[in-house]
Amino acid sequence: MKSICVFCGSSFGTREAYAEAATTTGRVIAENGYRLVYGGAKVGLMGTVADAALAAGGEVVGVLPRSLQDKEIGHEGLNELHLVGSMHERKALMADLSDAFIALPGGVGTLEEIFEIWTWGQLGYHQKRCGFLNIEGYYDHLLAFLDHQTAEGFTKKVMRDMAQLGQTPEELIGKFRDYTPPSTPKWIKKDET
Repeated sequence: MKSICVFCGSSFGTREAYAEAATTTGRVIAENGYRLVYGGAKVGLMGTVADAALAAGGEVVGVLPRSLQDKEIGHEGLNELHLVGSMHERKALMADLSDAFIALPGGVGTLEEIFEIWTWGQLGYHQKRCGFLNIEGYYDHLLAFLDHQTAEGFTKKVMRDMAQLGQTPEELIGKFRDYTPPSTPKWIKKDET
């Protein structure tokens, strides 16, 4: 594992703990010798995680659609900033540049990003790790729904377990180091089609 991608909000949310977690995450990624890959903005939790990694001497790579750069929210102090034409290109490049993915608190964009990566893993497109950093229970309701979805037979347990969970970045990165994603067997039997 060389690069860790962080998905998170372009705003700060309502709790100071979210910004504190973004700061800690950026610092821990840098201090452990990983490169941070993220969405390239200087605002909200996105800017906070990047600033913390840079302050700790880490390498930070941003990927930002040109339309957002034009709105002057691009971070100007990164080691690399890739400007791309669309959100689709952004997510594809972030996936290519990264070996693992962390979802900090964020909105629907954050969820869409982590779910796409998780789905690609379930389909066998990659063997990369992904997980949720559950700051002050931010993801509790979502995780309960995912467990419900599994209990109702829409997600196999082995696939549900692909998304790791941590309360701290140290815990989640430790789980990433120890985790081997499953090979993706055929999950639909002929009599289920």
